[in-house]
Amino acid sequence: MSAIRLDELTSLILAPNPSAMTLEGTNTYLVGATDSGEIMVVDPGPDHPDHRAAIDAAVRERGAAVAAVILTHHHVDHAEAAGWAQLWDAPLWAFAPPLVPGNARALTDGATIRAGGTTIEALHTPGHASDHLCLRVRDSGAVLTGDHVLGRGTSVVAWPDGDMTAYVASLRRLATVPATVLYPGHGPVLHDPGRAIADYLAHRELREGQVLAALAAGDRTPGEIVARVYADVDAALHPAAERSVRAHLDKLQGEGRALQREGIWR
Repeated sequence: MSAIRLDELTSLILAPNPSAMTLEGTNTYLVGATDSGEIMVVDPGPDHPDHRAAIDAAVRERGAAVAAVILTHHHVDHAEAAGWAQLWDAPLWAFAPPLVPGNARALTDGATIRAGGTTIEALHTPGHASDHLCLRVRDSGAVLTGDHVLGRGTSVVAWPDGDMTAYVASLRRLATVPATVLYPGHGPVLHDPGRAIADYLAHRELREGQVLAALAAGDRTPGEIVARVYADVDAALHPAAERSVRAHLDKLQGEGRALQREGIWR
């Protein structure tokens, strides 16, 4: 797929890995001013030759070189192709280098990368994954949200690495970040950041209430809760839903609102 220009600094190339979990596919972003001679690649995605060819073509069209490769998190649909950084002779950046393939450098909360005539600021937003980053393009105000906020639907909080308490806190933090637009890791652009984040918080509050109601009705395992709460959701998504339910249960347990003994919840 060819690159789609989103704004003066950011273009999108859709990876050819559509699925129930990845929607149309992984969004790979190219960040850099047209005349800068440099591009930062965010989430190279799957190690697929056609996707690599599309990125290379877009870089050549700009007369540029890849100056940095940045990962929002370690999940395979975002990071499998991290090794391309070495082929591009560019540094690879990630919050938790041991979790990703390749020889990554640590990109900590609040750190910045300057290349392509602009600056990307890293925001540690754990929840979906422990190493998750959102990336703010300072000169445009766009925020690349990885899997923290999707363009359609809601994100899985992938327990046990994922953490619901951290996820809700990260959403609240993101709500305070000045953002003109959200560019998600999957799905379409979100032009009203405040509304999108508020909807995500409301959804998590709704799910939490449903989990508590399921416990009150006698459900005792994450699987039983999923069968009740996600009855209208494609069964193929139930395993992912069960991980989010478990993350909700852990949050409730930490708050003293649920108890678990030998896998049985009350």
